[in-house]
Amino acid sequence: MPDGVTTRISVAEARQRLATDPFLLLGVELPEEGGPSGGAEEHGPAGGAEESGPADEPTARRLGLDAEELAWFGGRDQSARAEFLGDIAGFVVPVARHGRVAHVHALASERFVVIAHRGPAVLTADVIAHLRREKPHDAVATLFLLLQEALATFRRAAVRELLQVEELEDAMFEERRPEQIYRLSQLRRSAALLHHSLLPYLQVVEEMVTRRMMSRDFPVERQRLAQEFQRAARLVLADIESLQDAARRTFASYGSLVAGEQNGVINRLTIVSVVFLPLSFLTGFFGMNFAFLTDELESKDVFWLLAVGLQVVVLLVAFYVLHRTRVWRRLRDGDQETGPEDE
Repeated sequence: MPDGVTTRISVAEARQRLATDPFLLLGVELPEEGGPSGGAEEHGPAGGAEESGPADEPTARRLGLDAEELAWFGGRDQSARAEFLGDIAGFVVPVARHGRVAHVHALASERFVVIAHRGPAVLTADVIAHLRREKPHDAVATLFLLLQEALATFRRAAVRELLQVEELEDAMFEERRPEQIYRLSQLRRSAALLHHSLLPYLQVVEEMVTRRMMSRDFPVERQRLAQEFQRAARLVLADIESLQDAARRTFASYGSLVAGEQNGVINRLTIVSVVFLPLSFLTGFFGMNFAFLTDELESKDVFWLLAVGLQVVVLLVAFYVLHRTRVWRRLRDGDQETGPEDE
C-alpha cells in the first residue's frame, strides 16, 4: 500500500506505471468546457508534469488502455455506468457536492484504479484521506472505498438538507413568511436531483455486483465488500427518500397554515355577518311602504323605540346568544381549533 503521497506525473510516465506498478491509484484531471488540458496525478511515491497529447484522442488510449469498450472514459455528458470488461471494471460515479451532482469516471483492475474528473477534484482528496487511514490491501478494495465515499457525499447532502427542512418547518409554525415557500421549493428540487442522480447509478451497480457475486471465482473478501456497499447504498437511498417525504410534509404544513389563516379571516367575517344580519332585516322591514308603517308610525318616540331601540335589543340578544354558546368560541377561535390538537 503506498503511503498516500500525491505528486504530478506526465502521461507517458502514467502509461508506464499503469503497465508495471503492482498497485497504483491514478487521478486524471480533464479540462472543463473551454479550459486548458488537465494533468495526471499519481497517488503514491512518484513525480509529475502536465498532460499532453491530441485533444480528440480518447483518455483511455492516452493512458495505454486500448480497449474499444473504454472510449466513453473521460467523455462528457456520460450517464451512470457500471460494467465489467474482461479484467477491468468501469464506472461513471455520481458525486453530490455543493448543491450539484458531478460525475467521476473510474477504471479498476487487479493492479490499478484510475479516477478521471473534470475541473477541480470533487472526490479524490477524500479518497486519499481514507487511503491513509484505512490502508486497503489491493486495488479492488480501493475501488470499493471510492464507491463508498461517493455514497457518503449523497448521505451528507441528504442529512444536511433534511435538517434544513426541519428547521424551516419549525420556523413556519413560529412565523410564516413568503420566502419560506421559495426556500422549501429549492430543497424539494435538490432532493429530487439527489434521487434522480443516485437511483439509476445504484441500479446498474447492483446488476453488475450481483452478476459478479454469482460467479464461483469471486473471492469471499470481495463479496463482503460488495455486500457492505449494497447495504450502504440502501441506507443512503432511504435517507434521500426521507428527505423527500419531509419536504412533502412541510409543503403540506405550509398549506395547512395558509388554510388556517384563511379560515380565521372567514370566521371573523362570519361574526360580522351574524351581528349585522338582524340589523339588515330590521332596516329592510321598516323601509317597506306599508300603510301602517307610513301612516301610524310617524312620531319621534315611535322612531326611537322601533328604529333604534329594537335594533339595540337585537344586537344585545345576538351578542348574548353568541357569548353563551359554543358558536362564539368556534367563530372566534376557529383557526386555533384546527391547530395541532385536531390534526
